[in-house]
Amino acid sequence: MIGYLKGKVLKIYTDYAIVVVGGVGYEVYCSGSAFSKMTEGAEVELYTYMQVSEANGISLYGFATEQEKATFLKLISISGVGPKMGISVLTYMSVNDFAAAVATGDIKRLSSVKGLGKKTAERIILELRDKMALPADIGGKVAAESLPRAAVSSGDEDAVVALMSWGYSRAEAERAIARAKSEGAATLEDIIFAAIKGM
Repeated sequence: MIGYLKGKVLKIYTDYAIVVVGGVGYEVYCSGSAFSKMTEGAEVELYTYMQVSEANGISLYGFATEQEKATFLKLISISGVGPKMGISVLTYMSVNDFAAAVATGDIKRLSSVKGLGKKTAERIILELRDKMALPADIGGKVAAESLPRAAVSSGDEDAVVALMSWGYSRAEAERAIARAKSEGAATLEDIIFAAIKGM
């Protein structure tokens, strides 16, 4: 299996790029963040997933980070979500935005991805809500622990619990919620979404 590529970008197309490694050009279907790292003629590093199927032969999918690839693998483990749909989700939204949409049960946001219907969005939320942890590199956890603890009201406990279920400490959750509310978030869904995006 090909899990990683480092080479020169020969050509960038609408949904894939050709990356040359050791004289061989690999056709890689890329996420939006992977594309953002690319410039034709420049070197790029990609974490990749190789799909082998009778119908489509061999396809290679590229990601900017290990966390993005891990999110993709969780997505395609769900019935009805194939690699092309998985890459579409991660092109339409970042890992952070996807995590926030799942955490808040935002079916509307997920189903706005082209080709992803409401039932599939519901299935994604149902299956990943309790399993998926936010990528460690977006939390800023070490720095956050040194900050003073923010006070939140008892009415915010549901938001605190939701964030803690995604791997954040209570102190981190409370600080993020206080910040989200100070920026205007009011409903539970808005507070959780804003808190995760601000982490």
